[in-house]
Amino acid sequence: MSTTTVVAESNAFELVSGLEIHVQLNTQSKIFSSDSATFGALPNEHISAVSLGLPGALPKLNKEVVEKAIRIGLALNCHINQSNFFDRKNYFYADLPKGYQITQDNSPICKNGYLEIQLSDGTEKRIGINRIHLEEDAGKSLHDQDDKYSFVDLNRAGVPLIEIVTEPDVRSAEEAAALLTEIRQLVRFLNVSDGNMEEGSLRCDANISIRKQGDTAFGTRCEVKNLNSIRNVRRAIDFEFSRQVEVTGAGGTIIQSTLNFDADKGTTSPMRSKEEANDYRYFPDPDLQPISISDDWLAKIKSAMPILPKQIAGQLMTELGISKAEAMVLAEDKDLYSYYQQALPEVKQKKSLVNWLLGNIRAILNERQLEIAKYMVRPVQLAQLINLVDEKKISQQNALQQLLPALEGHQIQDVEELAKQLNLLIVEDTNAILILIDEVLAKYQPQVEAYKKGKKGVLGLFVGEVMKLAKGKADAKQVNELILEKLK
Repeated sequence: MSTTTVVAESNAFELVSGLEIHVQLNTQSKIFSSDSATFGALPNEHISAVSLGLPGALPKLNKEVVEKAIRIGLALNCHINQSNFFDRKNYFYADLPKGYQITQDNSPICKNGYLEIQLSDGTEKRIGINRIHLEEDAGKSLHDQDDKYSFVDLNRAGVPLIEIVTEPDVRSAEEAAALLTEIRQLVRFLNVSDGNMEEGSLRCDANISIRKQGDTAFGTRCEVKNLNSIRNVRRAIDFEFSRQVEVTGAGGTIIQSTLNFDADKGTTSPMRSKEEANDYRYFPDPDLQPISISDDWLAKIKSAMPILPKQIAGQLMTELGISKAEAMVLAEDKDLYSYYQQALPEVKQKKSLVNWLLGNIRAILNERQLEIAKYMVRPVQLAQLINLVDEKKISQQNALQQLLPALEGHQIQDVEELAKQLNLLIVEDTNAILILIDEVLAKYQPQVEAYKKGKKGVLGLFVGEVMKLAKGKADAKQVNELILEKLK
């Protein structure tokens, strides 16, 4: 099939996709036992009778898991199901020690929500959230440790998961990527999960089908499993959409199946035929009591919910007149926003604080690969430094290159006093500045003559040279005005 034909066929079809997003919760212990849930231990170090599924071992629910699930459910505008219970999902796999997974089938803890995502062209779209359910993670099979055998690491078995199941509202790879990015930011902001896809804390399965433009009936879907990066989600959806279009265009039939994504080749391949739900023989777990979320408990969790990034961004845009992109950068980083709030009472120009945080300070942090929470300049100190710059008591260059480094780890309360000790404050003696201007104009006499003949660009040279002689301790605007007076 020619490239032109493929493009024409693609335009005739519409992508229909929904995501199943697995989020490991960042609790210290597992969902049904006291085993550590931390990542990075030696194989099979964090296990017990419960994790191993030994006869007679009984699960006990971790209360924090329920609270974290409710928090993300509230953030995704879900109805919280105050009476819910666990089911057993029966299937055999080497890294599933009990022969079943404890999950929620008929009675998920959260349902009927939505999330507004923003696309690159600025448009917004609402993606429905069908449900959020609690479950335990399986272990991990290792197939690359030995030529003849596969090994099993059960450290991950029993680590708490929430599975966020969207409605089939996704119509492009871009929408899927935007949705996953938003979910990752939310779980991090709410301290529900670290969201590290490279460590498996956040994983995604994509259900993908196609239908002709204008049709309302759903096509046969294929599920691409265990996508471990936002980039791979985009690649898998784009490839699978094109594959299904090509198969359909050639008169073939899409077979419902579970697919693997090869990140090196960028292609999908069948893992197995798709199971029907009844293959799992779901039934309520007899070892776990139903979860009852009281009105008081739910109200307490709701009252502890922070203002979410989109609401924060809206406030910042209204108060400061900054762009949505700038506001979202500040709002989405919980530690950066906390730093901003601590500095705010001390700074005289709020917009200056935002400019410094998103500009100079962000550049310093990126260069050092440092989080704002570990930055050694305290918020109050930065606010005082910004005030000195805005009041033209110190040049921005000296503030950035000399005063700011001097403040790192320094407990001094009066930043202006430190600037004075370092001899960084701007000289207010006009006569002293005029002497420096005379010296520069005398040195660059040919450029002075060129200026008088209309070459105005050399003015910057004069200002720069005076600032060098003043060692940054002059107001550039004042220097500029005094030079213009001299040149007249």
